[in-house]
Amino acid sequence: MISKLRWQLGIVAVTILLVVGLLLVPDVSQVGFSPQPSGGGVYSEALVGAISRLNPLLDSTNSADRDIDRLIFSGLVSYDASGLPKPELADSWGVSQDGTTYNFSIRQNAKWHDGIPVTADDVIFTIALISEDASLYPASVKEMWKKIEVKKLNEKTLQFVLPEPFAPFLDYLTFGVLPVHILAGTDAASLAAAPFNLAPVGSGPFKFERLIIEDGGIAGVELKANPDHYLKPPFIEQVIFKYFADAETAYDAYASGQVLGISQISPTILPSALADPTLNLYSARLPELSLVLFNLNNPQVPFFQDVELRSALYQGLNRKYIVEKILAGQAIQAESPIFPGTWAYNDQIKPVAFDPQRAVSMLKKAGYIVASQTEPIRQDQDGNKLQFTLMHPDDNLHSEIAAAIKADWEELGVDVTLMPMPYDQLKNTALETRDYEAALVDLNLMKTPDPDPYPFWHESEATGGQNYSQWSNRSASEFIEQARVNPDYVERARLYKNFQVIFAKEMPAIPLYYPVFTFGINASMQNAQIPPLFDTSDRFLTITDWYLVTRRSISPKE
Repeated sequence: MISKLRWQLGIVAVTILLVVGLLLVPDVSQVGFSPQPSGGGVYSEALVGAISRLNPLLDSTNSADRDIDRLIFSGLVSYDASGLPKPELADSWGVSQDGTTYNFSIRQNAKWHDGIPVTADDVIFTIALISEDASLYPASVKEMWKKIEVKKLNEKTLQFVLPEPFAPFLDYLTFGVLPVHILAGTDAASLAAAPFNLAPVGSGPFKFERLIIEDGGIAGVELKANPDHYLKPPFIEQVIFKYFADAETAYDAYASGQVLGISQISPTILPSALADPTLNLYSARLPELSLVLFNLNNPQVPFFQDVELRSALYQGLNRKYIVEKILAGQAIQAESPIFPGTWAYNDQIKPVAFDPQRAVSMLKKAGYIVASQTEPIRQDQDGNKLQFTLMHPDDNLHSEIAAAIKADWEELGVDVTLMPMPYDQLKNTALETRDYEAALVDLNLMKTPDPDPYPFWHESEATGGQNYSQWSNRSASEFIEQARVNPDYVERARLYKNFQVIFAKEMPAIPLYYPVFTFGINASMQNAQIPPLFDTSDRFLTITDWYLVTRRSISPKE
């Protein structure tokens, strides 16, 4: 009797467990399967260019090298999409109240690809190479580092003591750090010939694996994920770069299935790339600004000192046509000498619209009239004609832009003579000596995320500096003076926004456009994003978040 009862109780217990189990199993109709990134996959890219040396101290003139170096090496700091500094090899830093002393702490888990810890000695060694006379760095950078005292506080901490406050200093700490335990004894003069440059060891998210050799030459570079990266290992297991001479052959390699990405979409292949349903295009603003400079201190063109006249020329210029038609949309219309999307940009500045009728009214108000139908050039009451020479680079693109500017301004009654010349000659012969009237130029601020407009617009730079317009405005100069020595980014942003308000009122130059950079990746790549660029290699800023392989994850349906 007892054994039969136990058997019946066992049946009841099993039944209860089955019912509970069924209740715990999710209803398939109420759940979904969402893809989640997983490790694995190979990303191959057609890289326009050729290898020189894989070394961040030697790659300034080779964008193909910089793209690869960006994945292999790390700096103390890097920058986010808005241009604000963020920790990279350094996990933190502090600035003294007077802005002259910076203490940096290096991450405890930061290691070289061979497993050796990254230390303060590596940073000090790299800075010493940069500051040597034989270094390929600009002379101004070398001189700056020679004036800075660099102290090792311990293995993971170092200090920089500046001779005076200089808020853009963090820009100069983005250099790729080199390993002293491998390169000890190498000086700047011998660095270019070091075997290290073709078998580099870095601390970045990807490790150098091998050179791809074809027909006796270097056809590409193979990298693999660094599982010990101090932030997080990338999802992509392997990155393969293959070199191509130009964008056309790079696109052919993509179209034939040899690669998954193209490093640069040039205007020549843009139509084909846009029509390709398998290719996702990513575009971002470059750190460049094209503008028309006025020489405000040239007695041959005294009318440029008239703000009303400069404003009329601004409103009478169809910049939208330049961007959309001449540049095929591969640019953003500019409204400020500071880049949009950055922490210092004043988005309250109103865009200047193309309004030739208003421009004519402004010229008349300023006293410039058309004397007769046979004399279409405007002149003032003393008979001084509104005419000047516009210098411009002699390449096809700038010549076409200059012709469009000339046509617009001649519609206003302004006589413009175009003078093409090689860019070096334009800069060194005309701008540096201030021997010009107006000039179409490009400002390239590559690798300098800090906006610092001081060199181009401060009154002290009007003679001998890069303030080629010779603009002298005390209030504007004070704002950029204060912003240059204040380490508080909130206060700096306020000062730079005030500077931009004055610039928009005074218009010492006409901002035309910011060029954009476009590259392409196969649609199979997930979570690829591109921020505003301070260097073309910044397109890899978020590569550790890109993924090709997914796993299924159960999630409740909403």
